[in-house]
Amino acid sequence: MWLTIPYLSAQELSCRVQINSEKIQGTNKQVFTTLEQAITEYINTRKWSEAQIAVNEKIECSLLIVVKEVDDTRYTCEIQVQSRRPVYNSSYTTTLLNFRDTEFEFTYQEHDPLVYNETTMESNLTGVIDFYVYMMLAIDFDSFSYKGGEPFFRRAEEIVNLGQSTQGSGWTGFGSTRNRHALLTAFIEVRNEPFRRLWYDYHRLGLDEMALSVDKGRAKVTEALNKLVEIYELSSTSVLIPLFSDAKLDEVVNIYSEAPKQEKDAVYKILNRLYPTETRRLEPLRK
Repeated sequence: MWLTIPYLSAQELSCRVQINSEKIQGTNKQVFTTLEQAITEYINTRKWSEAQIAVNEKIECSLLIVVKEVDDTRYTCEIQVQSRRPVYNSSYTTTLLNFRDTEFEFTYQEHDPLVYNETTMESNLTGVIDFYVYMMLAIDFDSFSYKGGEPFFRRAEEIVNLGQSTQGSGWTGFGSTRNRHALLTAFIEVRNEPFRRLWYDYHRLGLDEMALSVDKGRAKVTEALNKLVEIYELSSTSVLIPLFSDAKLDEVVNIYSEAPKQEKDAVYKILNRLYPTETRRLEPLRK
């Protein structure tokens, strides 16, 4: 059942959808344009929660769908999902999610309606879209209040359970540490609650406070990075580690670009341990 959010009613997302069909030859390309428009309307015209969100507060996000194979009406794709949110008292937007899903398969015939259903999975196409919509909402709300995205994570969990019943790829806990099941599980497992605290501290207490006090905000970011070390020590293969890097590594390096050398060195030591193959991206911290 859908969980009502009593304190939270308008369309929450402003999503740009792009379908890349360069790998597909000899197919009517109009179907990709039609699908792109259908997904865009499906996401942007739907009210996904009871949240009161002004037009200028909509979550900016994007979906890039790369079509790898088409067999009649069967599509084999990968999808790159990105979302951002503004930082308080600034013109800066920070990336919240930058996730690549390589297990995206669905059937679609041009002009098929995309139907939303809370209790059943109408198609794997809408199932995957619904899942990422709720994950983007959950991760966004978590950045504003500690565990504020909980109702959305629970809705995403329901979708994963529905997906498992279809036996479609990407929904199970076997075979991949970076599929939809792994992504959701990483956020809702009790042992990973420190990441939810890290996420709130990094954004609300760190980035959002930097306009008032760069030093105080940066100190909270440092605390958040130390929590990331705890998560790494608990499970070095957790999807949360690359998830943070894909969304935040360049931003963190930039945050400390003007920091005192002692702070730079401390942060470099943390990040180099977590991401030993990213020495080039971390190099500015050594200057």
